[in-house]
Amino acid sequence: MSNQETKTDVILIGAGIMSATLGTMLKELKPKWNIKIIEKLDKAGEESSNEWNNAGTGHAALCELNYTSEKPDGSIDISKAININEQFQLSMQFWSYLVNRKLINNPQDFIMSLPHMSMVQGEDNIKFLKKRFEAMSNNPLFKGMEFSDDPAKLMEWIPLIMENRPVNEAIAATKIDSGTDVNFGALTRMLLDHLKNSNVDIKYKHSVENIKRTSDGSWELKVRNDNSTVEHHTAKFVFIGGGGGSLHLLQKSGIPEGKHIGGFPVSGLFLVCNNPEVVEQHHAKVYGKAKVGAPPMSVPHLDTRFINNKKTLLFGPFAGFSPKFLKTGSMFDLVTSIKPDNFVTMLAAGAKEMSLTKYLIQQVLLSKEKRIEELREFIPNAKLEEWDSVVAGQRVQVIKDTEASGKGTLQFGTEVITAADGSIAALLGASPGASTAVHVMLEIINKCFPQHVEEWEPKIKEMIPSYGMKLMDNPELLHEIHTSTDQTLGLSEIEPVYEQEQEQEQEQEQEQENEQELPKEVSK
Repeated sequence: MSNQETKTDVILIGAGIMSATLGTMLKELKPKWNIKIIEKLDKAGEESSNEWNNAGTGHAALCELNYTSEKPDGSIDISKAININEQFQLSMQFWSYLVNRKLINNPQDFIMSLPHMSMVQGEDNIKFLKKRFEAMSNNPLFKGMEFSDDPAKLMEWIPLIMENRPVNEAIAATKIDSGTDVNFGALTRMLLDHLKNSNVDIKYKHSVENIKRTSDGSWELKVRNDNSTVEHHTAKFVFIGGGGGSLHLLQKSGIPEGKHIGGFPVSGLFLVCNNPEVVEQHHAKVYGKAKVGAPPMSVPHLDTRFINNKKTLLFGPFAGFSPKFLKTGSMFDLVTSIKPDNFVTMLAAGAKEMSLTKYLIQQVLLSKEKRIEELREFIPNAKLEEWDSVVAGQRVQVIKDTEASGKGTLQFGTEVITAADGSIAALLGASPGASTAVHVMLEIINKCFPQHVEEWEPKIKEMIPSYGMKLMDNPELLHEIHTSTDQTLGLSEIEPVYEQEQEQEQEQEQEQENEQELPKEVSK
């Protein structure tokens, strides 16, 4: 029985990084709009945005080899890497704006400077990496990238990875120091705190059960609260940013743009180092090459992350399969997402993706010992007892029919689905996701609020100075933005907390040694 019906301007479903970003942008553009956020869990950023689930890095295409491909003529296509890097730069500018305006504080709590590296083994892979380096280092976006196949130099860069390697092993890496580690869980919580203080109504422990169109073109949401009471909330614009849960809600909306779309869930698992001495020996994000048949989001990487300002070391992800669309979802999520309009699409995908299915089954069956064996390709000295397993979040890859690849094509990326009139938008897909949230939200603003874009443009340019421009074509602006964002976000001035602590410890040890040596000097 309904006990309440409320009307508002904007409803955002899901309290993750996407809703937090869109809500923050809209609040800057239209401060008087009433915005409501509906989240089924009891806290913000608990699914894919959480730092222990999927989002724990700054995807700027500096090290991810799956964003650069070798063309038939042997040249390297870096266009995808350029696009993703440009999109990440938008996020950096927006975060800087928020810090400068004191809308969020202490940027070091969510972003740290950290080298990004790509590492490969074998002569063919080294040739590919060298060509990739030559193509990328000539582009202003990737200025400062270094390449080395010299074991001594690599020992300097990645001592933990190089220790105890065979002398004759062919290995090479690229390194760029302008990379970052971004804790999207922390950032999500900061943005939601800011929105709460800006009179945005955030309803936790509220589940959206249905979405339907009203006679005046608004959207009515049937919502069940934590007391099992049904509420009805109406809005002129609805954003469905519920991670894996978005597909079901998009289907319930009934918009034609949501037809013939399916979802394929992929789960993940990381190994986390529990030995602080090992953690201290590595300071970079090091990405390798995906195994044949592996989905792009399963590219192995040895990943330094800062969680609660503490340095951690993760390896993975190992892919897995669960029919759930959310970590806290239902075992029936996959089955109930199959509808008459997407049945053929899903069937075609199943036939096409047999190698992926086989790969996922193999990954699920891996023992911890087998996972440690894979880790030893990165860390030859890895010890079983020094690594714990952590289950990551669920990612739901989009399946749709495309002109290029036909029916049932699995998409690896982020997809925005909007109604023709712009009254509702849904975000589906996965990586690079959180890192490109600002770009994705600008896309939604342009598609869903075209009548306001001209009026909003000056404010958008204040928030994001490079809006409407390609930084790659404006090296001077790129340098200017890099300098200002680095300064604002503390990437050029503030050393990571653990480095400060290390230096203090070293200074204390040196003082103690000097005190011990002093009597000897006197006695001489």
